Amino acid sequence: MIFRQLFDEDSYTYTYLLADALSREAIIIDPVNSRVESYLQLLKELGLTLVYVTDTHVHADHITGSGLLRDATGCKSLMSEQSGTRCASAYFNDNDVIQVGALRLQCLYTPGHTSDSYCFYEEKHGMLFTGDTLLIRGSGRTDFQSGSASSQYRSLQRLLSLPAKTVVYAGHDYKGWTMSTLAEEKQHNPRLQVADEAEYIELMNSLKLADPKMMDVAVPANQQCGKTQ
Repeated sequence: MIFRQLFDEDSYTYTYLLADALSREAIIIDPVNSRVESYLQLLKELGLTLVYVTDTHVHADHITGSGLLRDATGCKSLMSEQSGTRCASAYFNDNDVIQVGALRLQCLYTPGHTSDSYCFYEEKHGMLFTGDTLLIRGSGRTDFQSGSASSQYRSLQRLLSLPAKTVVYAGHDYKGWTMSTLAEEKQHNPRLQVADEAEYIELMNSLKLADPKMMDVAVPANQQCGKTQ
């Protein structure tokens, strides 16, 4: 497998490129529109064919590069059925599998941060791409875009049922901690130290967070696969 973790300094977003080393087919998860040229350069340098691009959810803090990548490469853009978008090439649902060469990404519906949040699990290599559902030593806010602390608590329990050694690759990180594991998060993540769902809801409802700076622009654009007015 070929794997790259890419970073956008403006939004603290991690973008992930995975490819099958034999077929040279690739997928990009959570691309940022301002980084598309660098993704295209990397694909060319590595001799990869982009077959899919997808987002873990409709983002509020950056504009997706999925539409631009589809236009540039002819790949298929994927979004969840719950996203409410009608611009993607195809849509996935819970437990669907995205096949990229020999790689199999299982789509796990994990609402809470938003009503359309998904994680992607590659069992063979023990990799979990958690978007904003599970962050390193944190979890995604639940106070907009039909977010729900109750739903997120149950989604986190679903993720924690996977093998403890599974490597966590989150959608954002603000400390430069590039990866973690489910075992590490279960032990050290403050959001996972609650006794039950009620305590988690109380914790999340007590957060006083400012809206993302790009929210009014990013959400409508991302509902159109990154197309801005």
